[in-house]
Amino acid sequence: MKSLRITRFLPIGLQVSRNRILQRHYTNGALKNVYISTPIFYVNAAPHIGHLYSAVLADCIARYRSMLGHSTFLSTGTDEHGNKVETAANVAKIPVSDYCSQISQQFKKMCDKFSVNYSAFIRTTEQRHLEAVHHFWNVLDARGYIYLGKYSGWYCTSDEAFLTDIELDEITDASGKTIKISKESGHPVEWTEEDNYKFRLSTLQDELKYWIKRETTIQPAKYHKILSKWIEEDIDLHDLSISRPTNRVPWSIPTPQSKNQSVYVWLEALVNYLTVLGYPNDTYKQFWPPGLQIIGKDILKFHGIYWPAFLIAAGLEPPQTLLCHGHWTVDDRKMSKSKGNVISPFEAANIFTEEGLRYFILREAVPYSDANYSDNKILRTINAELADTLGNLISRCTGKIINPWGEVPNPMEFADVLKSDIAIQTIKITECLGDNAQSHYEDYNLHNVVDVTMAALRMVNQMVEHHKPWLLSKKIDNQDSLMELKAVISVALESVRISTLVLYPIIPRLANNILDFLVIPNEKRTWYDTASQYRKKSLLNERNFDRNGMILFKRIKVS
Repeated sequence: MKSLRITRFLPIGLQVSRNRILQRHYTNGALKNVYISTPIFYVNAAPHIGHLYSAVLADCIARYRSMLGHSTFLSTGTDEHGNKVETAANVAKIPVSDYCSQISQQFKKMCDKFSVNYSAFIRTTEQRHLEAVHHFWNVLDARGYIYLGKYSGWYCTSDEAFLTDIELDEITDASGKTIKISKESGHPVEWTEEDNYKFRLSTLQDELKYWIKRETTIQPAKYHKILSKWIEEDIDLHDLSISRPTNRVPWSIPTPQSKNQSVYVWLEALVNYLTVLGYPNDTYKQFWPPGLQIIGKDILKFHGIYWPAFLIAAGLEPPQTLLCHGHWTVDDRKMSKSKGNVISPFEAANIFTEEGLRYFILREAVPYSDANYSDNKILRTINAELADTLGNLISRCTGKIINPWGEVPNPMEFADVLKSDIAIQTIKITECLGDNAQSHYEDYNLHNVVDVTMAALRMVNQMVEHHKPWLLSKKIDNQDSLMELKAVISVALESVRISTLVLYPIIPRLANNILDFLVIPNEKRTWYDTASQYRKKSLLNERNFDRNGMILFKRIKVS
């Protein structure tokens, strides 16, 4: 692959010479081995729809990359340390380790239930993670980036983060007292002074500028602009406290130097992305650096400033791309426990099915703004698109009235039979569908993938209506009618085949059911098979399906 440019990351720690330059190459093509990660989910509460979105978004992109022939590694898991977790366990009146196991298992169950095909599920309470964190800490220390100092500042216990003045608002509480709160979360902060270990973040501004220079480093563009401004204007680039007194955060990982200090939860949690690959063993290098890391907008600072800074300081390459997404509202209201409108993926799936819910949230959300969850909208969407536009089309073209032979005709034999404008348009849009959808997958605009696919399928339905195969089936003794009927079936089912392959990363279980029914071999389910069979010598001969094996998406009725 041709190299676009070389970026130099210069470690500037006190004990490190500028002559030790770590060179990194950015290429104009995807890596053959692609590492994709979700954020690890905090176990202070059960999974909600926002967690599910992060997980299925990462899984969808990983499946798409796999269809392209890349070897993919998908990681997810749970973040289990910190005061909020200990508080939640105390409220539940169970030991904190048992509480973590219970909630972590719920997140694992969510991933399994919604077809998140993870390569590794990490828990930050695992021994392997403690060892990775200690090794990473020692590397930073040896390279001169850690020192013992005094820290004073505004600390948000709920967010487990120190905040600068620019990140704070002042409000009057119920008692009439003026207090400071986090602008991002609304949680109160307190002035804190303590001795702890600090990280020389202030020395890494130039290196962060190098990293963020590529516009594709942070997507969508709005978040790239936000992060670029933070780095250019030196916002949040003061030396960072990376430990807390253990007596203030007892449920934590101690630092290698002192059991009286615990590793800052965000440094410790971020190392999970290395732990899952086997770090510090050399096996991690097979998939490093991450090709894509999915994050929510609330953790942009931690992943867009602290994480690359930690990696550069440790002599490791930062992620190629961070994909930052918005939050979920419910009926246009912020989702929160106090409002009682937190959406459980498990409860929603009981009504709309796992594939229906997965389809809706990937279809509805756009990375550059918040998405809205609505029971009424999800019902309309999945019934109209999965049950009607896609499901009914398959049912009609494989039913006994229109298709008494139970066959999928070879597209090559009927490519030139239909002369109507709508049929010619349908074939053209089918031929372009794979390329059009690919451009949207590459931009992470999955809603556009669905839009172009549903537009193609609606045109197929219009073509079927135009040619009236239910009437042609009554005249199959006439050779012209027979050829026209089989051509309609052929064009329709070829469009279904391509559309289903395009939608496979979004609805893998349903897509596989349809492809199985259409007798598409597993080796013919790559992205390159989205090319229309009309354009080349057919690799799929005429074949017969078993109607008894048909599993489609059924309309959902809610009383």
